[in-house]
Amino acid sequence: MEWETLPSWFWAMYYLFLLVTLGLAIVNTIKKKFYRLSVMAIMLCIMVPVVSMMNSVDRAKGMNEMDHLAAQLQQGSIWSIFAAAGFTYLCGYWVYFIMKRKVKAKVY
Repeated sequence: MEWETLPSWFWAMYYLFLLVTLGLAIVNTIKKKFYRLSVMAIMLCIMVPVVSMMNSVDRAKGMNEMDHLAAQLQQGSIWSIFAAAGFTYLCGYWVYFIMKRKVKAKVY
């Protein structure tokens, strides 16, 4: 059985983002910088792809992962809200990290 899926470049960027975020969060946790935010980022880097993958397996034929996520968000599915909120948190984690680095660079 053949399902629709997103292009390979999308998956490469998605998993690269998750791996780099996981690495940054681990380094920040070890250095005790943004400790709580980093621990949360570590947990989400692991949980969001697992939850998304587990719930995307039974999607309708002809739907890719993003279509399925959007449809489930519209229906108010808890897993889709968790996945979207988790990914938003990870993006916000990067914004916070970059903003703190810029402020620190301006001080010196």
